[in-house]
Amino acid sequence: MLQEHNKGGKMVVMKASEVAPTATVKFFGAGTAGCVADLVTFPLDTAKVRLQVQGEVQKAEGANARKYRGVFGTICTIVRTEGPRSLYNGLAAGLQRQMSFASVRIGLYDSMKQFYTRGNESSGIVTRLMAGCTTGAMAVAFAQPTDVVKVRFQAQTRLSDGERRYNGTLDAYKTIARDEGVRGLWKGCMPNITRNAIVNCAELVTYDIIKEVILKYNIMTDNLPCHFTAAFGAGFCTTVVASPVDVVKTRFMNSGANQYSSAINCALTMMKNEGAAAFYKGFMPSFLRLGSWNIVMFVTYEQIKRGVTQYWESPF
Repeated sequence: MLQEHNKGGKMVVMKASEVAPTATVKFFGAGTAGCVADLVTFPLDTAKVRLQVQGEVQKAEGANARKYRGVFGTICTIVRTEGPRSLYNGLAAGLQRQMSFASVRIGLYDSMKQFYTRGNESSGIVTRLMAGCTTGAMAVAFAQPTDVVKVRFQAQTRLSDGERRYNGTLDAYKTIARDEGVRGLWKGCMPNITRNAIVNCAELVTYDIIKEVILKYNIMTDNLPCHFTAAFGAGFCTTVVASPVDVVKTRFMNSGANQYSSAINCALTMMKNEGAAAFYKGFMPSFLRLGSWNIVMFVTYEQIKRGVTQYWESPF
């Protein structure tokens, strides 16, 4: 469909696919795309969490407590000992997280870029980094309780008598608030803000730049292969940069009431007991999860933006 726009006294004809999606479309599109990506990649995320907290389990249960080895070994062990449904422990909280988290950090990214450039179309690397940091921090402020519950569910294992740490998502929110106070629901908020500022900058800015370069040099057109390539590159760069903070965040959020005095204490304890390599525990599932999550999310997000915008312009 063609659309006419008045620009400088001249009528400019634009295709529907060229019409920019609104902030509302981006906001809800990002949340929906995040949920689709979580549904596809959640078992990898669960494997990542189990590998990241394994050092604590070894220390608590003895040197021979290591039972997870590698991404697919971890998934197989979980399926064998706890059943396949355990791979999706915390999915409800994960979807709640994406609707509040991805909507803000990804959906508002372009709007935040425009805010910092005061409506200018061109945006440099500093502006993009500022926009990424801002939306990342805002998203954590909204979604931290859902992230805490998600991590707790993914980290818990079925006990010999069949009992679990929490009986359901709502029970987890209530139990954490009762036993640790309302502040317990925002446990690890600062390392999570740090982690998501890094992730958002690495992920969105890298995706933005890779896609821009691909289109600028006519390597590909603005289509599925372009989105796939940019998302894959963004996933790898993000995993390398954010893995240490991600491990500390996971350990701290999953810890008991007095296990660590702060996120920094958690990091120092890890370094002392397990060495520097501990900060890259679960790197492969992190990359597989983040890389595949990025691909599914960004490809879905681009299609939702394009599809909804076209429907909005021509519903029949």
